[in-house]
Amino acid sequence: MSHVNEKTRSAVTRLVAVVMVAVALLLTGTANAAVPGITASAGGSSTFNLVANQGYISQPDGAQIYSWGYGCATSSATFVPYTTAAFCPTMQVPGPTMIVTQGTPFTVTLTNNLPKGAGNTSIVFQGATVTVVGSPSGGTGLLAAEAAPAGSVTYSVTYANAGTHAFYSGTQSDLQIEMGMYGAVVVLPSATPSGANCSGIGSDIGQQLGGGKGDFRLAVAAYNHPEACYDREYLTQWMELDAHIHKQAENQVQAIANCVPPANGNNPCPTALDVKTEPYHPSYFMINGRSMPDNMDPSYAPNYPNQPYNANPHMHPGDMVLIRVVGQGHWQHPFHEHGNHVRILARDGNLIVSQNDTVSPPRLAGRMEFNTDTTPGQAFDGIFYWSGKGLGWDIYGHTTLYAAATQPCIPDANGYYTVHSGASASSPNYYEWCADHNHPLETNPVGEMPKGGPATQFDPLVATNGLWYNGTPYLGPDAVGRNRGNTPLPVGSASQNPFAESGIAFMWHSHNEREITTNDVFPGGMLQMMLVDPPVWYIDETL
Repeated sequence: MSHVNEKTRSAVTRLVAVVMVAVALLLTGTANAAVPGITASAGGSSTFNLVANQGYISQPDGAQIYSWGYGCATSSATFVPYTTAAFCPTMQVPGPTMIVTQGTPFTVTLTNNLPKGAGNTSIVFQGATVTVVGSPSGGTGLLAAEAAPAGSVTYSVTYANAGTHAFYSGTQSDLQIEMGMYGAVVVLPSATPSGANCSGIGSDIGQQLGGGKGDFRLAVAAYNHPEACYDREYLTQWMELDAHIHKQAENQVQAIANCVPPANGNNPCPTALDVKTEPYHPSYFMINGRSMPDNMDPSYAPNYPNQPYNANPHMHPGDMVLIRVVGQGHWQHPFHEHGNHVRILARDGNLIVSQNDTVSPPRLAGRMEFNTDTTPGQAFDGIFYWSGKGLGWDIYGHTTLYAAATQPCIPDANGYYTVHSGASASSPNYYEWCADHNHPLETNPVGEMPKGGPATQFDPLVATNGLWYNGTPYLGPDAVGRNRGNTPLPVGSASQNPFAESGIAFMWHSHNEREITTNDVFPGGMLQMMLVDPPVWYIDETL
């Protein structure tokens, strides 16, 4: 076998092994995401102190990629919504997510600690009103006031619109954004929508499922609009990376740092980088600074010291999931969410509303999209929803044969089993679509489902070795306990998928096939998983 083939085989083997471990982490519920970020400093101050710095980010194939990024000037950041394990290094990719309030001014002081030869740097706050406080050390720049090497610049920033917004370097953007100098600002609405049926922080039933109490939303609505309520939220930033550009920058930085000027003055040391950013051939494709499967590990995992944010959303059936998406980079990426379409709320903080409504406020008019393309520099907010309605089979695995274990399903006015029809947050099948209650999935069952249904299930051990699949396509512990297959797995043996969780996973990914590889090895890149958990499983976002 050739050296190239052996190398490829080795890379594939490593990736497959990592994928299996990462999927196991996904199924244990220890890798949830929410929208981790920082707020303005404690004590009433409204200042973020950021620094531009150099460092390395890792890829699943073992590569360490030299990069630049924004980070926190000090370790005293105020983190939300997490209470454990959070950190903000002096360089991270993407930069710290800043969480602010609509209409409230805040300041960002940026200190330029980029390596010698990199020159000035800056931040463009897209969609905001920005003024410069004092005199920037590097001058006005073409797009934004700049910080000179070892200098600083302070911006006063106000967002008139709530929603999700991009920020990125406005200095030599073809290089600095490519190197990792980008991030997001989440702007919370200044008021709770009047007349909206939003569950308040602490009272959201979706956060009480599974016995939980914590509420990890940043607000009860994405905008001050009654149709912008949501139950949980996740932020993804999509970026491609050309490792050759990063290697050029690394080599030139080292050459400048190590150069000793000749005594005769001939061939003096270079003073500025001259990195060629074209032709552009990215080999890594990242969500929140990580490629799959790394993006399924927990946020703030210590093995990613400069990549703190993951991309691993969870939900319960019936949750209104707010997805905040930012395109960061050169290319557009066709983002596809399996399981359902996404209803677009807004783009760059601009709500999409009907132009002909006579009601106030006018109703939302965003499209339902199969592919929610990410465009460089553009952000959008959308709602993803999944309930199991229309599948034609009972997603909880109830059957009349097992009446003792069968849960009731009393439809409310919309056909679901909710608090409006007698369910509680402790009901194992909360938000079940009652028209499918007691309808089995299997036609000729491997397990204990007796008859009917549109499909025949496989033996779980044949398909997966039984290591990280619990042997059932259903949600929740009742179904897990009853459907094990011809070669049954003892209860608890599927340790990578806890007995109570038994979730259903949907792949969310780029629809460009090359973009779901890591350096041309599949699977990898811009790929993540949405896990639908049963109501008995508490989705704890602090982990």
